Amino acid sequence: MSSGSDPCNRSDEETVGAAVRRAARKYGGKLALSYEDREWSFADLDRAATSVAAALLASGLEKGDRLSAYAGNSDAYFIGWLGCARAGLVHVPANYNLTKSEVEYILRQSGAKAVLCDGIHAKTIAELEEIRIQAIGLASQDVTPDILTLANVTATAVPVRVEGGDLAQIQYTSGTTSAPKGAMMTHRAILFEYASCIHDLSYGQDDRCLAALPLYHTAQMHAFTMPQMLAGASTWLIDSPQPEQVFSLIEKHRITSFFAPPTVWISLLRHPDFDRHDLSSLEKIYYGASIMPAPVLKELGERLPRAGLYNVYGQSEIGPVATVLLPHEHAERPTSAGRPVLNVETRVVDPEMRDVPCGEQGEIVHRSPQLLTGYWNLPEETEQAFRGSWFHSGDAAYRDEAGYIYVVDRIKDVINTGGVLVACREVEDALFSHPSISEVAVIGLPDEKWIEAVTAVVVFREDQSAEPEELTRHAEPMLASFKLPKRYFFVEELPRNASGKILKRELRDRFGSPH
Repeated sequence: MSSGSDPCNRSDEETVGAAVRRAARKYGGKLALSYEDREWSFADLDRAATSVAAALLASGLEKGDRLSAYAGNSDAYFIGWLGCARAGLVHVPANYNLTKSEVEYILRQSGAKAVLCDGIHAKTIAELEEIRIQAIGLASQDVTPDILTLANVTATAVPVRVEGGDLAQIQYTSGTTSAPKGAMMTHRAILFEYASCIHDLSYGQDDRCLAALPLYHTAQMHAFTMPQMLAGASTWLIDSPQPEQVFSLIEKHRITSFFAPPTVWISLLRHPDFDRHDLSSLEKIYYGASIMPAPVLKELGERLPRAGLYNVYGQSEIGPVATVLLPHEHAERPTSAGRPVLNVETRVVDPEMRDVPCGEQGEIVHRSPQLLTGYWNLPEETEQAFRGSWFHSGDAAYRDEAGYIYVVDRIKDVINTGGVLVACREVEDALFSHPSISEVAVIGLPDEKWIEAVTAVVVFREDQSAEPEELTRHAEPMLASFKLPKRYFFVEELPRNASGKILKRELRDRFGSPH
């Protein structure tokens, strides 16, 4: 008997589209998404997803085809994703800051048949003369046909059966050490991750959420906006986390829930308007994507004392949430990444896959139904990532006796200075406590004597400065002598990607010439 006729086989209920339908039936006319002057109820989004899915398939795309998305935040971008999922198309988000050659690599490597784009990014796509690819716009003023128009064309059914094991998305990694790899995520894996988020991040139908980070990034889309919507929350979506707009919307709409990476939280704390707005409605503050400096975490708790802090750790390949440190756990373990979420099993191991003793460093590895099925068309990289039957995160960490994980650094970012390994985070936390420092990134640079020299790249607070000697004296009581920076560089800002991660590779390239 085929799976399509088996009454016991309900794999078609294990899909993103089915989950959206269930949310629409439960929450109906309640506000689900607001963008600029447009509002969408749960029922509206469900209808739009069906209409867009039917139109995409009618345009010549077939189930399993890859459809890239190369644009900034908008309601149309979100609806485009929902339409892809319901049509059985594989959504391939691309960072809207990518250059022509970088986006061309993703389109070629994924074999994308079409691309969703706004007007600005459609120009880049048009310049890819060697790639013949269909462009689909997001809003009527961008490219024709467009998602918002398709969303308002009534369709009641989609002529395909989508199942839980089908691919829903190929999420390209940041490519910090090599070309980006496409992490293949099935509908089932994504739903397991949503369940973990709803359970462990305390989402509920009374949440009023602000979404300010890029939807192309797995954190905003899959750790927050999508699972929050399935839990019945209302979301206000904006283009980017501009401080003035963030403060204004939190105050106006009594926002209760907001996620931002550490770099964004730092920019908000440093902004003169922070204390000029009523931000008391915030109940849940989420941070992640990179390590939060301990002094900033302390300041955040002091200035928003009513809000619970959640440290969310993971990576694209696991959906992206693997562990969380809950609000009540911050007091005792403020620098921990917490413990595994509902559907994740985590270990810290040595190179032979043996569990390391508590307090000793190893690599984080995972088992989970949330994990990628592999990297698109990269079987050797997939095999390497799953060696020993566990997924290797590439993150160095240790556990305490209670099972809490402390992320030390990316394994490839740990500095080997004079044959001794130094964690960048420890040095950054020590320097960050200096009153003149706004941001700091610690990297290792080639050195004839030390192999790698501990190097600090510093951004000062406005109208403040300090000499290298003063910064070293400040850090001396907190760090062993071999951990103290050998060099300092002072910059106006640190390079970062759209998710807020500091691009240390760029700093190493910029300052890595011999001195």
